[in-house]
Amino acid sequence: MSREKYLSIKSNVTGFSFANLGLFTGFANGIVNAVYSLVLFDIFKLFFTGEAASGMVGVYAAVIAFFCAIVAVFSAEILHWFTKSKLLYGVLVLLGGCYVMMSFSVKPGTFISLDFVAQFAYTLLNILLPLFISDFSQKIGMEKLNARYFLWMNIGALIAPMFAMWIVGLFSDNYRIPLLAAGLVYLSGLMFFKNFGIKQQDKIIKKVNMRKTLRALRINALAFFRSAGMTRAYVVNFGFYALRAMRLLYVPIIVIEKGFSSETLGLVLSIGVLPYIIIESFIGKLVKKYGVKLWLTIGFLSFGFFSILATFMSGYALLSVFILWQISGAFMEACHDLLFFNNMPKKQQARFYGVFRTSVNIPSIVIPLFGTACIALFGATSAVWIITAVMAVLSTIVLWSNHK
Repeated sequence: MSREKYLSIKSNVTGFSFANLGLFTGFANGIVNAVYSLVLFDIFKLFFTGEAASGMVGVYAAVIAFFCAIVAVFSAEILHWFTKSKLLYGVLVLLGGCYVMMSFSVKPGTFISLDFVAQFAYTLLNILLPLFISDFSQKIGMEKLNARYFLWMNIGALIAPMFAMWIVGLFSDNYRIPLLAAGLVYLSGLMFFKNFGIKQQDKIIKKVNMRKTLRALRINALAFFRSAGMTRAYVVNFGFYALRAMRLLYVPIIVIEKGFSSETLGLVLSIGVLPYIIIESFIGKLVKKYGVKLWLTIGFLSFGFFSILATFMSGYALLSVFILWQISGAFMEACHDLLFFNNMPKKQQARFYGVFRTSVNIPSIVIPLFGTACIALFGATSAVWIITAVMAVLSTIVLWSNHK
């Protein structure tokens, strides 16, 4: 699939313009991440007791991630039907609307239904933005644009957790209310994007032949993994998002389980963003100078080390570990997907990015289930960090292997 043509766009719009959308996505996503697993925890406590409730959070996360993986696989077909600009408008509207409604939904079934729609939109959002950035990366380079995008994301995420927990405190520990703010931020991002003045020629929506579509998806997936360097790129990205999925899911639960307040949780999550902002202000240049492997290796191995510490520590020492391992994530965040973008021709990126993007979703299917098994086996939520330690080591091995 070749890159789409733009009929018109404002002259001052560059790859940095799309990277700046990271401020909105980072702030909104930071609010959601701060309360999401706690909302699920509250829902499952209605049906389960003790560690079983936290284990079911992992099962639910696996189910929702499986759904998102299917969306990612079909994204190439969706991009055949609609222009990227119309899709981005649509997903921002869905995200804004769903999170506003989720903040007021009181029935578990209503919340879960809206969550599936929001996750559908969020999956497409994270496919569309990198493709837009790549389209406008001429003379700038994906390294710099990636660094700018994640820098803005983390600036937004810096204040989001404390803001979310401040709202929680105002509404008597209601973890759903901050989702209203997240929805409004996504709608603000829609207004920002609208100012780019993008116009693209509409595509003809062809009648879907499911058999041909599934065959095309299978051929596309096989072609992706046969492309030079793509298996390594996939596995490394899988490893990065496996660590991220476990951290986002279980850090809030463990902090609250250990008896700390929601304000303390917000402070831990916000301070943990600082390494991303500091490191990503210069990591783009270092990646371009010294290559991707060095920084990914530092990130994976240090995260594995901190995971081992988190398994045994408690109290404020544990909170320190939760902050320190964000340094590991900061080294990886701006370069975890560059093995794809630097080795896949631009004209093929839209075709294959959906397949590559399943490396974001599948970890959230598999890894939380392993986490649930560890909780059941050892009887403690902190046992999940055994999984992240193992994944960090395995990812490093694949990164330096000779396998193409």
